[in-house]
Amino acid sequence: MNFQDQLRYRLQRLNEAEKLILVNVVCFVLPLFLKTVFYLFNIPSNILIGWFELSASWGDLLFKPWTILTYSFMHSGIFHLFWNMYLLYFASRLFLNLFPARTFFNVYFLGVLLGGLTFLLSYSIFPAFQNASPIMVGASAGVMAVFIFMATHSPDLEVRLIFFNVKLRYLGIAFVLLDVIQIPYGNAGGHLAHLGGAALGYFYVMRLNQGVDIGLPFEKFTKRFLNLFKKQAPLKTVHKNKSGKRSNKKETTEVIDQKKIDSILDKISKSGYESLSKKEKDFLFQAGKKK
Repeated sequence: MNFQDQLRYRLQRLNEAEKLILVNVVCFVLPLFLKTVFYLFNIPSNILIGWFELSASWGDLLFKPWTILTYSFMHSGIFHLFWNMYLLYFASRLFLNLFPARTFFNVYFLGVLLGGLTFLLSYSIFPAFQNASPIMVGASAGVMAVFIFMATHSPDLEVRLIFFNVKLRYLGIAFVLLDVIQIPYGNAGGHLAHLGGAALGYFYVMRLNQGVDIGLPFEKFTKRFLNLFKKQAPLKTVHKNKSGKRSNKKETTEVIDQKKIDSILDKISKSGYESLSKKEKDFLFQAGKKK
C-alpha cells in the first residue's frame, strides 16, 4: 500500500470529532504559510484572515454573515488551538459513546453560533464595552457546549485528573466559574462566548430529557443548504433483458464491478497486494468506499 492509499485509509478511520479536529488544525496551519507569501509580496496578512474573524460590530456581521461560524476555525496561537482541541477530543470520546455524530455536530455548531451571538450582544449591551469593537476567534464556545452537554447528561461520571478522580459535574462547574471570574481580567468577549456555548450545552440536555431535540431544525437547514451544492443524480436507463424483465443500468454496472472485484481479490490471494497495478488499487479503494 503506497503513501497515498495509507493516508486515505487513515483518514477514513477517523471519527467525526477527529475529522473536525483535523479541519481546525489545517485552518490554523494554512494561514501560516499564506502569511509568509503575503509578507514576501508586501501584502497585509490581515486582509485574508479578517474575512473569517468575528467582529463585535453588527454592521460587519451583516457584511460578512459567515463569520458567525468561520471564527471557530481560526485560532490566535498554537496553545489556543492545542487546549481547545485537547478538550474537544476528551469530551467527544465521551459524547460519541452515547450519542450519534449528528447530535455531536448539532451541539458543537449551535454552541459556536450561540457563543458568537453572546459575544455580539455583550458588546452592544454592557457599558463596560462601550466604543469597543474587538474581534474573536477560536472553537471554545463549541467545545464548551459539548463538554457542558456531557457534564449535564452524565454528571456523576468520573474522569482521571493526574492523581485523583473527579466527577464531570464538578469539572463543568469549575470551567463555568473560571470563565465568570476572568471576565474583568482580559478577553472578556471570549469568556462570555464560552458561557454562551455552555448555556447551549446545558439547555440542549434539559430539552432532550423532555423528549425535544432542539438541534433538529438546525440539522434540517444544514442538509438543505448542503444539498444546493450537490449534483443531481442522473436518470436511470431502464431496458429489458433477454428474459423480458426490466432492469436498469446501475444493476448491470454493479454486476460487472463485482466480477472485477472478485478477479482482483483472486489476484491478491495468489500474488499479494503489491502485485496489483495502480489502476486496480484505485478501483478496489473506490469500490470499498461504496460499500
